[in-house]
Amino acid sequence: MPQKYKNQVHKNENVSTNYQQYFSFSAIFKDNYTKKVNFNPKRKASNITLLISAFVIVSLILWNTNSFFKKFKEEERLKMEIWATAQLELIQSSVDQELGNLTLKVMGNNTSTPMILVNEAGTIKTHNIPEEKAQDSIYLQKKIAQYRNENQPIQIVQDGELLETLYYGNSEVLNKLKYYPLALLLIIFLFGTVIFFFFKTNKASEQNKLWAGMAKETAHQIGTPLTSLLGWNELLKSENINEDITKEIGKDISRLHTITERFSKIGSTPKLEVHDIVSETEKAYEYLKRRSSKLIQFSFNSNISELPVLLNPPLYNWSIENLVKNGIDAMKGRGNISIEIEQKGQNVNVLVTDTGHGIPKSDFQNIFNPGVTSKKRGWGLGLSLVKRIVEEYHKGKIKVLSSSKEGTIMQISLKASP
Repeated sequence: MPQKYKNQVHKNENVSTNYQQYFSFSAIFKDNYTKKVNFNPKRKASNITLLISAFVIVSLILWNTNSFFKKFKEEERLKMEIWATAQLELIQSSVDQELGNLTLKVMGNNTSTPMILVNEAGTIKTHNIPEEKAQDSIYLQKKIAQYRNENQPIQIVQDGELLETLYYGNSEVLNKLKYYPLALLLIIFLFGTVIFFFFKTNKASEQNKLWAGMAKETAHQIGTPLTSLLGWNELLKSENINEDITKEIGKDISRLHTITERFSKIGSTPKLEVHDIVSETEKAYEYLKRRSSKLIQFSFNSNISELPVLLNPPLYNWSIENLVKNGIDAMKGRGNISIEIEQKGQNVNVLVTDTGHGIPKSDFQNIFNPGVTSKKRGWGLGLSLVKRIVEEYHKGKIKVLSSSKEGTIMQISLKASP
């Protein structure tokens, strides 16, 4: 081999070695950074401290509320005992003396506590209970049982003789206070849920930044061997090598350039320009058609010859390729794949149809989530990436139009350019 070729080969081997070292370093960096994100001891300690502090605060609030409830209940018990004493004064005054102003005031001021008085003969009197309910004996018996459980009945006794028994329930304020801890716990639960999702979203955001940074760095590093390959291909052309060989090498180099461009756009807002969606779709489709098994029948149909749409070609083509590859995988390498483009009003629909095993209806939405896949060795990122490209970058829609055991139709909808 001529010396200039040896030098070039040696140079290319160095590039390849450096490239392998980069991926080894990148893998180590990714693992370390992921560990830093997931298992940072300081962050873990601060989270535990925050949780313990929140638990202590909640416990103190609940304890204080419970103490306040008991104190309020004791005060209400005292008021009812005073009211029972006033009732005794009322009974006595009807026999041998006039009723005092203080007794009337005590009995008239209690307008919030529901009461039922039962005398020795079984006669029932009610206070602070709606009149229509006070006429219902069954209702009153149920209330007596309820009040007996809520508060110990007060016996009104004179000279050792039981005159009346006072059954009373909790006042409206006390009932509200009783449910206050539950409302507080619900608020704290909702607040904790918000904090949990905040930390979860923040963690996912950090991991997304990591992957976006890795993708951009990968695109940058691919540029070095790509430039070298371009030089080698030009060198082969000058040596009168079979033109078909150099032409195919050129196509693969162009493919590498496209992949580099795709990775460089991850994590940043891509620039959209007006392009013919028919030709761009057919371009991605034809690339896969030439490199797929002969057992797969391809077809392309469009009811329009040309339609301008705001597109980022590298990312849009990536979406089409992912959908076609998914269809091929679903058919296990044998079947029919077709793409149809149709215009409906201001929308243009791209339909990718396969004759695979189909998707369960319950998974129509789930398949677009990261990590969801039916493949044994799949990562479950293809369709989630397509969804992001179509809906976030191109402001369109993607969905499973229909699916059965006979096949699946995926639909991309985009706005036609005015």
